[in-house]
Amino acid sequence: MNDSLPGREPNPIDSPHWLDPLLAPRSIAFVGASTRPDSSGNDMVRMAVSGGFEGSIYPVNPKYDEVAGLRCYPSLTALPETVDQVVLAVANSGLEAALEATIQHGARAATIFGSCYLENDTSPELARRLTAIARESSLALCGGNCMGFVNPSIGLRVAAYPCGPARAPGPIVWIAQSGSVFGALAYNDQRLKFTLAVSSGSEFVLRPNDFMDWALHRTSARVIALFLEAVRDPDGFEQALAEAARREIPVVVLKAGRTAESAAMARTHTGAIAGNDAAYRALFAHHGVMRVSTMNELAATLILLSSERRPGPGALGSIHDSGGECELLIDLADDIGVPIAEIGPATKATLAEHLDPGLRPVNPLDAWGTGNESPRIFERCFKALLDDPATALGLMVSDMRDDHWHHRNLYAVALAVAGQTEKPLAFATNYSLVSHRAMALALTEAGVPVLDGTREALEAIKHLLDYRDFLRREPSSPPSAPDEQIGSKWRTRLRDPAPFDEVEGLAMLRDYGIPVAPAVRAASKPEAVRAADSLGYPVVLKSAAPGLEHKSDLDGVRLDLENPAAVAHAYDDIAQRLGDQVTVCAMVEGDVEVALGLVNDPQFGPFVLIGAGGRLVEVLDDHTVMMAPVDEARARAGLRDLRLQKLLDGVRGRAPCDVDALGDAIARLSVLGADLRSNLSQLDVNPIIVGPNGCTAVDVLVVGATPPTSDSDGN
Repeated sequence: MNDSLPGREPNPIDSPHWLDPLLAPRSIAFVGASTRPDSSGNDMVRMAVSGGFEGSIYPVNPKYDEVAGLRCYPSLTALPETVDQVVLAVANSGLEAALEATIQHGARAATIFGSCYLENDTSPELARRLTAIARESSLALCGGNCMGFVNPSIGLRVAAYPCGPARAPGPIVWIAQSGSVFGALAYNDQRLKFTLAVSSGSEFVLRPNDFMDWALHRTSARVIALFLEAVRDPDGFEQALAEAARREIPVVVLKAGRTAESAAMARTHTGAIAGNDAAYRALFAHHGVMRVSTMNELAATLILLSSERRPGPGALGSIHDSGGECELLIDLADDIGVPIAEIGPATKATLAEHLDPGLRPVNPLDAWGTGNESPRIFERCFKALLDDPATALGLMVSDMRDDHWHHRNLYAVALAVAGQTEKPLAFATNYSLVSHRAMALALTEAGVPVLDGTREALEAIKHLLDYRDFLRREPSSPPSAPDEQIGSKWRTRLRDPAPFDEVEGLAMLRDYGIPVAPAVRAASKPEAVRAADSLGYPVVLKSAAPGLEHKSDLDGVRLDLENPAAVAHAYDDIAQRLGDQVTVCAMVEGDVEVALGLVNDPQFGPFVLIGAGGRLVEVLDDHTVMMAPVDEARARAGLRDLRLQKLLDGVRGRAPCDVDALGDAIARLSVLGADLRSNLSQLDVNPIIVGPNGCTAVDVLVVGATPPTSDSDGN
């Protein structure tokens, strides 16, 4: 975290904020201003002047007397006042001196466009030196290697390149770590209206959560969008997500790098699965963050969320002017998981009253027949769909064109229906490249967002409904951690580098309230037989060779041994190949094998994984992850996301499994992960066997925490 920066205490809404000198300055100096066309030095001054900013703007460069119609000053010391912010558009070789001059001038904020790399640089390299200078002086620094930012509410554009005409302010907060991604969204589609748009760049000082904090204290902010490559301040980032959720301001994230091979050293199945971005998925789900996969999906979601209307209970009602495209929407809605409203008999009767002969009164509705009186038919039918209690929001779907009379009629219908309902409604095209720029902008600005592309529109609707459901969740109430003496005992043991054996691991689970199979260690054939006799037959015999982490892969597990002779025979084989250390466990009855796991992510802490058990845990793409701790209700909800749920429900005449008991075990495992997080790295329970009368963990692998590593980028 940026502990050296001021103003960490929360601000009241719309009150002065510690980032105001950067994002809402009263005066700003542009060092490196230039008269040369098509240069950052010239573009940045022209953009600031043309945006409508009413504060003081001072070009600074000793080469010129005037830039963009403004007096140009030779240095910061020559300015008539101390400015709030200095923008540095100078060569990398001059950045260090320019930043020192900025601080000596007394500015409280700065923006750096440059890459901040020098050929044959000294150590520490320039980026680290600039970071140290800024942090030591508590300077609010945007960048380096950024594209600047836009605050339309005051007409301020701090931009390294031309950014088109000035935009009216709106409800979107846009923060991107990629400059090109930032510009693609910030400077193209006028349907996207921003209260703040920031290119954070290399984030020497300020991170996305800092900009989020500023935005979360603005009444104008209704939705936050992020493009992330990395999170450099995990604690601050999670706090910002939690604050956004508390204020019911939705957050939409496009996260790059999701398939990074970060699990190469994972020692558990859970660690291997979590080697992609499972921790981010768990973090986002925990805070209700909507994750998108493409820029088009991001834009559609932001356009939809920009509306002040939010859906109540129910599902989607849609009206179309094409039967084929209506069928296309039904198929895609099923793929994406968008629920279609089951309209009632009264609604169907109203539809039938107005539709042309041959058209079915159903939802989704194809309302185009002869074309005669189509405005009346569409208005009354769309209104009927939205009036139905099963409908949460409405969608009008047509391939809108600016020059077509039919689409002008639908435009008017959409506005008329919007005025007769409080439910959200939107207009969608099936094809994303229709020629509709003028009409789409006007309709969106009138309160009916226009979304381009069937899939993108449905993805946006899915996010909107998921966020509605997130806000309705009951507060989580995880089980209490056991007595502190138990936690202290296991934290002490986890600090011991000696490997855990299975008996020890099962004892840890039992101490945290998770049902486990009785197990006994043995180091000889007679000991193994005596252990089996004491447990009662049938039993399981497993290798307990030190360092052997996946016994099944080496044929180190023998099941359903029904007598002493079977135990002795199994022991001889396993001991000859894998060593004389074994574990004897009671056989457990049950129908379904489930894998549970814990991974303590170095950034975001522990999360719990649920998936198919046994050898299929890494083969089947059927798992979910949740931040720990969770309660039983959250755990059961996680199970419902899996194909595995069908087995738990009972198939081919089998009785349903005790999912309440499994949910309780998952919740208690998550409490274990949270309680021991500083000392536990990874843990597998594979499998926990579930049946109609409960669940029992029969195998566990525990890996203690590795020593922490330093922050390699110094940020």
